[in-house]
Amino acid sequence: MRALVCRELSEDFSGVAVIDLPVPEPAPGEVRIRIRAASLNFPDLLLCQGKYQLKLDPPFTPGMDTAGEIDAIGEGVKGFAVGEAVVAGMRHGGLSQYVCVCAKELRKKPENMSFSEAASYQVAYLTAYVALVRRGNLQAGETLLVHGASGGVGMAAVDIGKRLGARVIATSGSDEKLARIEAQGADYVMSTEGGFREEVKALTDGRGADVIYDPVGGDVFDESIRCINFDGRLLVIGFTSGRIASVPSNMPLIKGFSVVGVRAGEYGRRFPEKGEENLNVIWQWAEEANTRPYVHGELALADALVGFRMLENREVVGKLVIRPDL
Repeated sequence: MRALVCRELSEDFSGVAVIDLPVPEPAPGEVRIRIRAASLNFPDLLLCQGKYQLKLDPPFTPGMDTAGEIDAIGEGVKGFAVGEAVVAGMRHGGLSQYVCVCAKELRKKPENMSFSEAASYQVAYLTAYVALVRRGNLQAGETLLVHGASGGVGMAAVDIGKRLGARVIATSGSDEKLARIEAQGADYVMSTEGGFREEVKALTDGRGADVIYDPVGGDVFDESIRCINFDGRLLVIGFTSGRIASVPSNMPLIKGFSVVGVRAGEYGRRFPEKGEENLNVIWQWAEEANTRPYVHGELALADALVGFRMLENREVVGKLVIRPDL
């Protein structure tokens, strides 16, 4: 089979290439999936650069979100059949033609979703759900400010924020992306170019946002602490800007806000029952026809590094999908 393999950690992804590997055999409790689609996530890039909180020793195959068909079943697996369409969330291994996954990590693919849509769903929606519900305690009527709203996790946050009854302000660094964000249901959209503090405060009668969802970090984080409401929650999702920001401790003291870290996968590992509840909720939403991730485009596995560059250069709106069968 063909797989994208990181053979050496490298800033420029020079240690990453598509190579031939043996097709894996499922161990007891596992199934083998013929992958039809796998979405790219920013942590895939960070893993290959050695910058992610999860550290893997090369060689390894990145890829967290996949969808495909079961083509082999290991001993002791119940409830699944060869040929069944499934989705799987994993920490790595998805950017390949086949992958073996513990059956407990599988879910049946919603019939109303394509393989590409299903492969674009779990990481984004689970991240947004854990952030807004479990960590941010977002309430109906509150104002939610979503940064990086043109990305997969940002679009999911806009959707979930509206579901929860919040007023959603969504930002992007590109004016061209704002129309797509508005189409996702945001109440207000604005560019971060030139600053956003005064506009956010004007929209909230000077109070600021109650919850701020920040996968960007850097300058965006710095300005966010100046437009957050008293008792607000600033949710740290990631650092796509490349700079890990810091906050002077007098700012949350004076303004009475909290800085809250979000690691959706780790939350589920620490609290398994709540983790299962989180997945049940988002996949129940996935069964509804109005919950669909936005797929920017599809690439062949041979072009996966092109996708890495597109993601790195902020050229993707929503999710970019790798199709190993192309």
